[in-house]
Amino acid sequence: MSSGWRKISIVILVAVLCLCAFFAVISASTTSYTAQSVVEDYNIPVGQSMFENQSIVGTSENIEVPIVSNLGFLSHQLLALDIQGILRSASTGIVPFDFSTVASSGIDSYGNVVDIEGPGFLTYEGDKLAVKAPDNYVWGYSAPYKWLVKTESGVDVMENGTKIKSVPVEEIKNLDYHNDYYNASTIASWYNYDAQVGSTFALEKGMVGFSDGRNNISSDDVPKIFGQDVVDYAAEYPTGSPILLYSGNYTEEAGEAYGTSLGSHPEYGDSIREINARQFVEAWNGTVIPPNSTGSGKDYVYFESASDASAPGGSAAHGVCPSARALRAAVTSEGFDLPTGMTWDEDAVLFGYNPARDITVHNDYDYPVQIKMWTEGEGTGMGIYAQVVRYIPN
Repeated sequence: MSSGWRKISIVILVAVLCLCAFFAVISASTTSYTAQSVVEDYNIPVGQSMFENQSIVGTSENIEVPIVSNLGFLSHQLLALDIQGILRSASTGIVPFDFSTVASSGIDSYGNVVDIEGPGFLTYEGDKLAVKAPDNYVWGYSAPYKWLVKTESGVDVMENGTKIKSVPVEEIKNLDYHNDYYNASTIASWYNYDAQVGSTFALEKGMVGFSDGRNNISSDDVPKIFGQDVVDYAAEYPTGSPILLYSGNYTEEAGEAYGTSLGSHPEYGDSIREINARQFVEAWNGTVIPPNSTGSGKDYVYFESASDASAPGGSAAHGVCPSARALRAAVTSEGFDLPTGMTWDEDAVLFGYNPARDITVHNDYDYPVQIKMWTEGEGTGMGIYAQVVRYIPN
């Protein structure tokens, strides 16, 4: 080795030793923090959904602390070669909080989310803070965030558990609440014919009971975190339904398709039966049931009644049974139990069960499934088909 290189090597070694000694000295003069104390002092939202580059403190401004009692926090500025930051700290007497002292994976030293794809969430990893990437599948349950409660004199409008206002009966028809599935007329019909005092009508839905333990979210946050498609899907299904919110890397695997035909029962009106069969298909087609969860068909699907002296009330939604038999065959072929609200008989739907929202299917798999239903042709010879599609994780 030449004398020139020897001198350079000695200088580098001395510089490294001095830098290590400097870090050791300033670290000894740094206030001791814990993840729990930082969370409490700065109201950091543990459990909240987080995305790449987002600050865990919820603002664009860094947490800053006095440099005199936190000299050790200069180290992450030095390692980042943040000369401007060092000069600012030296001139102002404050230094950005070094989150590497209280955080582990998914968070950089400035408190920003890093190396996360999709909607992660802030949690604890041992005694440190961490942002976890979403599991391959994330699901939750829809829950009313804004809703109506029927009273003796009208409705109360509730939001997140707080009453916003009371609306008298005569003003219900003027309520400006609507989406693709309900409007003021729907609400008035619910109030006049379906609801009793204390009954509720969901206007907007948040999400609760997440599979990965993250915090519940409001109706406003659902589209921001999981997309408008989730909002639209949840709006179609009964409140409390399990909703697949996020899916990672998976392959769709189609099960066997099972079919039947509408057949003819003119005593119940074959035209009404065809309408009801198609409505059943509409109610169930596209339903996604998360792992080890129980799902139903859509909420805002309506069926025609046909006279039937043997039915409770003297009428029934005839025509749904052929569709129900196709669905029954498809889900039980997967090893799932007989759906709630069905029998093994030719008349597959039990009286008293709405064929859309009251029948339920339990998914026994550790991954989601989608139910597909469709029809071919028309009239009494119309074919009705059902199939289960498995979301197999890669």
